[in-house]
Amino acid sequence: MELEILTPERKLFSGAVYGVQLPGITGSFEILDKHAPLVSALGSGKLKVLKDKTGTAILYTINGGFAEVLNNKVAVLVEGAVEI
Repeated sequence: MELEILTPERKLFSGAVYGVQLPGITGSFEILDKHAPLVSALGSGKLKVLKDKTGTAILYTINGGFAEVLNNKVAVLVEGAVEI
């Protein structure tokens, strides 16, 4: 699936991924390939980009935002993020 992580200032990430773990406002959740359409508010916390099935990952700390899943593409719009 395709993932884009965007802030008001710039694009943080764009590319094919295995999955993504997100901090929802009521708890963390994970999106994998062919997930059903979804729109969710995000809280502050850690966003984990799962590059492949072996566990290769990129971590970001985010300050809240929104995630949209549609047609096997995930768009994550965040107010601010820092790679850790």
